[in-house]
Amino acid sequence: MAVNDQRTIAPAEKDVAREVIEEFQTVVLGRGGMLDAMLPPLAFLVGNALAGNLAGMTAALGTAGSFVVLRLLQRQPVAYALIGLGGSLLSFVLAQVLRRAEIFFLPDMITNLALAATSLLSAACSRPLVAWTSHLVRRWPRNWYWHPRVRPAYTEITLAWAVYFLAQALLQWRVLQLQDAARMATLGWFTGWPATVVLLILTYLYGTRRLARLAGPSVAEFRAGTPPPWTGQRRGF
Repeated sequence: MAVNDQRTIAPAEKDVAREVIEEFQTVVLGRGGMLDAMLPPLAFLVGNALAGNLAGMTAALGTAGSFVVLRLLQRQPVAYALIGLGGSLLSFVLAQVLRRAEIFFLPDMITNLALAATSLLSAACSRPLVAWTSHLVRRWPRNWYWHPRVRPAYTEITLAWAVYFLAQALLQWRVLQLQDAARMATLGWFTGWPATVVLLILTYLYGTRRLARLAGPSVAEFRAGTPPPWTGQRRGF
């Protein structure tokens, strides 16, 4: 019996791992995905290490601009590329005007504070931010997210995101006081790409399990107007 249980669990674990990888590829590595906004800070880190602050800022701006051009030429979604370009351009201008390289990362800190506040406000208004981001990526029916047996999962994840964004902003503020651009770049990288990957994985794992426990309708069942009991949303969040 134990051997059979292990054989049953192993494929299930492989299915979950494969599902998470596919979701990651869709959201982050897909066409016009979050990678467009994540790489400019890495470009700054490399440029700064090789040739100084100005080179780092130029590299970040060039990387962000290249993504915008690439997405436009390939007629792919350009939203994240524009976010990366806008953030890099604003950071570059502030750093040059104030003559402090570490100011390059000030807009990122402000963005985290704004996201934390937006997350809290959206949860309080019963229109959680994570539901909106999922809707934009997946194009699932917007009203499905507001279903009483669906919305709690997105509200809980949104509150967790609020804590994450606020913690990031506070940590960035602390490092900003040191007036060290290299440390800010390193912090920006580790709290950007790696931390975002972990956040997305945890979001997906918790969210899908929470939807299963809520026993609400799947997207297909919602569209078809299927009455309960529902099988629930088993894939995607």
